[in-house]
Amino acid sequence: MSFNVYLSGEIHTEWREEIQRGVEAAGLDVVFTAPVTDHPASDAAGDHLGENSDSFWRDHQSAKVNAIRTRTLIEKADFVVVRFGDKYKQWNAAFDAGYCAALGKPYVTLHDEELVHPLKEVDAEAQGWCKTTEQVVETLKYVLRD
Repeated sequence: MSFNVYLSGEIHTEWREEIQRGVEAAGLDVVFTAPVTDHPASDAAGDHLGENSDSFWRDHQSAKVNAIRTRTLIEKADFVVVRFGDKYKQWNAAFDAGYCAALGKPYVTLHDEELVHPLKEVDAEAQGWCKTTEQVVETLKYVLRD
């Protein structure tokens, strides 16, 4: 069975690559998609639509352009992994998890134990909470097993 997996969230560590390597080593038929992980490029996603004198409107414009990609890829995904790191607040990841919940799209969260309390509502809707990328790979191995 082929699976389309969207990797949402934190962009400052190599967690996506770890999952991809684990899936490849397991021989799973998975296609990965993700948001634009180049932070400056993401912030500039709407710059081609016109210059803004206020940073609010620049962010607003770019958020809308980014949403085209995010919504489309989440809707096409069979499964979503939502990663929350410890360094920054990932409001966009929380929004993605909420979007998955609203769509009835299966997702797991990936975060450290220190974030259990702040993410209790996000985790309550998830089909699982993973603490490591290896647990994500094991989940995919089980879901995709013959």
